[in-house]
Amino acid sequence: MNTRETQLKAFDRLLTIMDELRDQCPWDKKQTMETLRHLTIEETYELGDAILDNDLDEVKKELGDVLLHIVFYAKIGSETNAFDIGDVANAICDKLINRHPHIYGDVKVDNEEDVKRNWEELKLKEGKKSVLEGVPKSLPAVVKANRIQDKVAGVGFDWEKPQQVFEKVKEELAELEEEVHLGNNDRVEAEFGDVLFSMINYARFLKINPENALERTNKKFIKRFQYLEAKSKEKNKPLKDMTLAEMDIYWEEAKKI
Repeated sequence: MNTRETQLKAFDRLLTIMDELRDQCPWDKKQTMETLRHLTIEETYELGDAILDNDLDEVKKELGDVLLHIVFYAKIGSETNAFDIGDVANAICDKLINRHPHIYGDVKVDNEEDVKRNWEELKLKEGKKSVLEGVPKSLPAVVKANRIQDKVAGVGFDWEKPQQVFEKVKEELAELEEEVHLGNNDRVEAEFGDVLFSMINYARFLKINPENALERTNKKFIKRFQYLEAKSKEKNKPLKDMTLAEMDIYWEEAKKI
């Protein structure tokens, strides 16, 4: 592994290259924070994929892409004297020190939950009007629901036991079933959302990340369906011409792979 000295040299090398690209490359010269934004989101998702695949070599590469974007934003900020990479690093250092009084102060904690509770209380003391203020509006709905529930739990608004949450899931499912029977589509959508929200909350109590769990199922489904497609081609019989019973045979085969 690299020493701290070689790590700093590598980071300095990246900053130098960024300076050169911003000065000399026609594409890099034209970029703004707004034009980079969607690319940064894309790179973050690619990093997430690599993490879920447990592909550490790919994680390393994707982290480099994300780091490049951080340096790029800081470079753009420095051009208007708004901030530079030093300001960015110092800001996060100051935040970490302020948010960890159990390490850098005299606050005592017993466990992870104490740390999270202190974190949310400190943010309110810093001037935030709501513990939910820091949840980005543009987060995907599943991720957003998980963050909302995590944050309110940090200030004590939570169930006590997993069984209570599971009972809530069953209650919401019953309400959904009733609205489906009544046929009011708007109410069905509302109750379906309540079911999802309660399931995401239950995942938190089971120590499961719902986004990761759903993505695992997505990947599993894709793998099995592609096996079905491959068998369809092998038999020279299009899927649309197969019966569900025929498809199910290959689906069961795929589950054993």
